Amino acid sequence: MPFDNLNTMEDTFRHKGLRKRMVEAIRDKGISDEAVLEALNTVPRHLFLEKAFEDKAYEDQAMPIDEGQTISQPYTVAYQTALLKVQKRTKVLEIGTGSGYQAAILGAMGARVYTIERHELLHLKAKKIIDQLGMLNVRCYFGDGTKGLGEFAPFDRILITCAATDVPSLLLKQLAIGGLMVLPLGDLNVQTMTRITRKSETDYSHEKFEEFRFVPLLGGKKEIN
Repeated sequence: MPFDNLNTMEDTFRHKGLRKRMVEAIRDKGISDEAVLEALNTVPRHLFLEKAFEDKAYEDQAMPIDEGQTISQPYTVAYQTALLKVQKRTKVLEIGTGSGYQAAILGAMGARVYTIERHELLHLKAKKIIDQLGMLNVRCYFGDGTKGLGEFAPFDRILITCAATDVPSLLLKQLAIGGLMVLPLGDLNVQTMTRITRKSETDYSHEKFEEFRFVPLLGGKKEIN
């Protein structure tokens, strides 16, 4: 496993115990995908948070990170990941790296992850942690997520981790036929988790699930000043 050698990144028995308790709480909320739950039990969430928030890392709640963004609550991460139906070697594009935690969950499940972040500061921090965890199957990029990563398309799965008022057309084109896209779709107050299946070159089907609240999907890039 990629977490066998954490170098100077501490993952104690206490952290592991809290993580196990968190996973059981998420299971009780209805997440039954064992591969997703195992990834949540494996990835040390506290490493993706500032030290000041370490004591709350395994509570099922969103937490603040830099650039006015958040790390999603573990249940939300589990919910999106379960809808994505990831298997080993699945090629996944993630829009909105944020802290890097979601990308690490997908990486722990054996997916080939391409994650893109518009905030350079968040990109650099997430890349450092993922590199230190030895996750060679997770590749981090700094750029405009609404444009995706066309040079690496098509993708088996696309995960958007921020609120979209509509589906970016460029991302739909980067989804493989038979592939799935999962995103929170709606206005800025509340979004419906939606799964899109690409049936053919021009045909897509939509499934709607529970409501969530995410930070908005924005275009462009924000470099460090």
